[in-house]
Amino acid sequence: MINFVSLYIQNLHISAGDKPIVHGLSLEIKPGEVHAIMGPNGSGKSTLANALMGHPKYTVTKGKILIDKKDITKESADKRARAGLFLSMQYPPEIPGVSIANFLRLSAGAMRGTNQNPITFHKELSEQMKELGVDPSFASRHINLGFSGGERKRLEILQLLILNPTYAILDETDSGLDVDALKVVAEGISRFHSPKHGILLITHYNRILEYVVPDFVHIMSGGEIVKSGGKDLAKEIEKSGYSVIARNAATAK
Repeated sequence: MINFVSLYIQNLHISAGDKPIVHGLSLEIKPGEVHAIMGPNGSGKSTLANALMGHPKYTVTKGKILIDKKDITKESADKRARAGLFLSMQYPPEIPGVSIANFLRLSAGAMRGTNQNPITFHKELSEQMKELGVDPSFASRHINLGFSGGERKRLEILQLLILNPTYAILDETDSGLDVDALKVVAEGISRFHSPKHGILLITHYNRILEYVVPDFVHIMSGGEIVKSGGKDLAKEIEKSGYSVIARNAATAK
């Protein structure tokens, strides 16, 4: 049964060109919940994330995506964002010539439906950067140009906090981070997490889940969720590996 307020993924089938990748995946994320999806490379995790956000490379061939009972399956990415969806990309692109401050101010204006006063917004941005431990000069840099992996991820979390969506899809936000950067990113996610926000956290490893504790962990293999459980499932993966879990799930079918 669909909850009145949730990100609801119903029997989703996704293809890239002629290649089917995700096969009949269903999942419901309610505000206040943190769901983690783990799985090996090629299991369909990033395909799922991008398709949820409306990336044109991926086609939903069957199933539905609903936000608070509104069907967004065929909506454009900007309309999905206005409906309350956010994607932190695994590989955010460089955008020369566009400063972070201007990008975030215009993005916030589009999301909030009103032009943002530059002075007021600069104060808001400065406060968020201070909380994330980001140098003030960061705001004047061009988006991701010459950024380290850690800086790119911090910018993704800064966008998350400024845009304040209802549902956040975080695609391998911990990828390539050292321990200090991981803690900063995890603290930002924890600050965003609230009874009003749902989080879908996609990761390979258990280490970020030591800082951002999930309510549910789902193991994805071959384009399907093959097992779901609590936070201890991530520890089981760390001990036994994905192949054992997938093999046991296939045997149980």
